[in-house]
Amino acid sequence: MSAFDFAPLLATGLPPPAVKWNGFARYNFIGGHNASEHVPVDDLLAAVTSVLRREGATLATYGLQSGPQGYRPLRDFLAAKLERTAGVSCTADDILIVSGSLQALDLVNGILLSRGDTVIVEQDTYQGALTRLARLGVNAVGIPLDRDGMRMDALGAALEDLKRRGVRPKYIYTVPTVQNPTGTIMPEARRHELLRLARRYGVPIFEDDCYSDLIWDGRRPPALHAMSEHGDVIHIGSFSKSIAPALRVGYIVAAWPLLSRMLALKTDAGSGALEQMVLGEYCPQHFDAHLPGLVCGLRGKLETLMDALNEQFGTAAEFDDPKGGIFLWVKLPDAVDTLKLVQPALASGVSINPGVEWSTDPAHGRSRMRLCFANPSHEAIRAGVAALAEVCRAEFGVPDRIANVQRARR
Repeated sequence: MSAFDFAPLLATGLPPPAVKWNGFARYNFIGGHNASEHVPVDDLLAAVTSVLRREGATLATYGLQSGPQGYRPLRDFLAAKLERTAGVSCTADDILIVSGSLQALDLVNGILLSRGDTVIVEQDTYQGALTRLARLGVNAVGIPLDRDGMRMDALGAALEDLKRRGVRPKYIYTVPTVQNPTGTIMPEARRHELLRLARRYGVPIFEDDCYSDLIWDGRRPPALHAMSEHGDVIHIGSFSKSIAPALRVGYIVAAWPLLSRMLALKTDAGSGALEQMVLGEYCPQHFDAHLPGLVCGLRGKLETLMDALNEQFGTAAEFDDPKGGIFLWVKLPDAVDTLKLVQPALASGVSINPGVEWSTDPAHGRSRMRLCFANPSHEAIRAGVAALAEVCRAEFGVPDRIANVQRARR
């Protein structure tokens, strides 16, 4: 029997079809996966048992008798944590639990953006944010970064240019604390300047704080939301990087007039209740004790990745030591087009994120790649980098073997 042809009936404007998943590559450096060995399975299991015995019957109601903003004990934990670690003064009523930070992006975009609007983003930034803006028909103006994050001179110039053309951006999207993909942390003085520019031009700030728990020295500047005195910062975060990405639990911090608009768009009858209950039970007891081991483990894997790149690529691979997180942003020689590197690398068992997908400037991203080091083992990192170097050598003639040997000996 022939299959029914749905092709003529598909809605217009759909994105390209997804590629069927055939498992992870042998050496997997893509995505935002975390370290499996640091998922606190035993404590999560205990939390599941405890909370279900106590409150399992509330699963019979949408919202767990906590309402549409999410499980109240989890929101209470977040309010206390955000004040303690990021300086954010809020209550549980200012927090909306969502299905990961991606849903947070969708909800903020849903209440603020229309086709043809303009937003400001960092030149190198989260692919999930860029693809959503493109799908919405929104113009993204990229601001260059340096080792302290988004450059304020470039931001000021862009805002002035847009004002001169009669364009008021809907928001400034930034990942100021462990930036994705560069791993920078914006200093407090620059944060003040960002807030000053935002107020001067009447543009709100959309602060993505998903990686702020993963800082090597444990110290972070206050969140932009905490520093603002005008309520012009929307703050989002996630448990994906601190606990486990598959839980799909994120949150939004904003005033009720904004949250009420987002709730009107959040028509999923609530994000996963069991996940919220488990985190609400686990986090008050274990979150702070869990983080140091995770951060130490991630830093160790980063050291292995940087050592492997130095050994296999020599000076052909340029990168800065990130201040935290799970990514390394790597610049290869200009002759290398990392988008063209993807398929031959995958054929050799190595998956990478090509830089052009993480940048508003294709020329800037062309020879760059983002490597996620959190999930593979130390052995897999070394073997994967070695395999990637062989592919780069075969496809683009870099790195040079003699230069590599000399560098490795230094």
